[in-house]
Amino acid sequence: MPTSRALHLASTAAGTALALGMSLGTPLVLAPPAHAAGWHAVMPGESIQQAVDAASPGDTIQLAPGTYHESVQISRPGLTLRGVGDRTVITPGAQPSANACGAAGHGICVTGTPGHPVADVRIESLTVAGFPKNGVSGSETDRMTVRGLLVQDNGEEGIAQEKSTRGVLVGNTARRNGQAGVFLANIADGKGGAIDTQGAVIGDNDLSANRIGVVVRRARNLAVERNTIRANCSGVFVVGDDGRPRAGALTVRDNTVDANNAYCPPNDRLPYLQGVGIVLTGVEDTLVTRNQVRDNVGASPMSGGVVLFRSFNGGASTGVTVRDNAVRGNGPSDLADRDTGLGDSFAKNDCQVSEPAGHC
Repeated sequence: MPTSRALHLASTAAGTALALGMSLGTPLVLAPPAHAAGWHAVMPGESIQQAVDAASPGDTIQLAPGTYHESVQISRPGLTLRGVGDRTVITPGAQPSANACGAAGHGICVTGTPGHPVADVRIESLTVAGFPKNGVSGSETDRMTVRGLLVQDNGEEGIAQEKSTRGVLVGNTARRNGQAGVFLANIADGKGGAIDTQGAVIGDNDLSANRIGVVVRRARNLAVERNTIRANCSGVFVVGDDGRPRAGALTVRDNTVDANNAYCPPNDRLPYLQGVGIVLTGVEDTLVTRNQVRDNVGASPMSGGVVLFRSFNGGASTGVTVRDNAVRGNGPSDLADRDTGLGDSFAKNDCQVSEPAGHC
């Protein structure tokens, strides 16, 4: 027999679907799946955070179309936060939300603790815009999925993940964020050895007009694949140093990296950026393959199509393989080895200009 809680949820779902259908003039079904553990409907003007706090592991918080002025803190495993595409918008209110996420300036935070990662949280099909720091920020997570989001006009990262394993960051659109569209690191603010992400995926995202499309910093065992990355100051940054374990053991494949020719001024970490396709610095055992890298043109130290660049923090790249890429129209070079590492190789790339000569 259904519990009172289940009956209440079913009643709430039916009422919400009816109200939405009436308000929009078309049927919009936000009813729970047949075997849902628990389902919480939230309407504009209601608190997402209250629904999250009332949820149990495995529950879904379904947001109706509308604008929600708050930050959301998730620390409970197995929750799904889902909207209705770009019609569901989370954006700051007049005052920061009274939770850790709002105090930090982020939009949605998924946060575990050392040794106790929060697992299996899903954030799907909504817009996160206008926060002073990150749109979505994950820390100490396992199997966190961010799918189908529009993250735009956030002051730092669009989607960020640190100290986390098995993340799935796929099918999102990130644009006009102050730093990276997608950022994955061992520690956002700090050094240390690279984290083994245990197979994280950054895939099928559309990343434009950010400072950098994708940043992978001090991380191992992941794939950056099938992303469309254009009109940023830089396309892809894979960054390591002399820490142990080293960054690397990862693949950058099947991405389209075109015309990342916007200008971004220097900061305390990097020189100015313009015309940068894919850069690898201070990494090991990394494969760059089957990418389309075109028309990235600039005169910054890192400009070019696919560039191996000396690490600012010591540790030359070793064992990097760049093969089977289509790299055309980039400047000053399609392929550039500006590093001093050993065991790096370039093979079977379709390109016109390389430095030194002979890599095409």
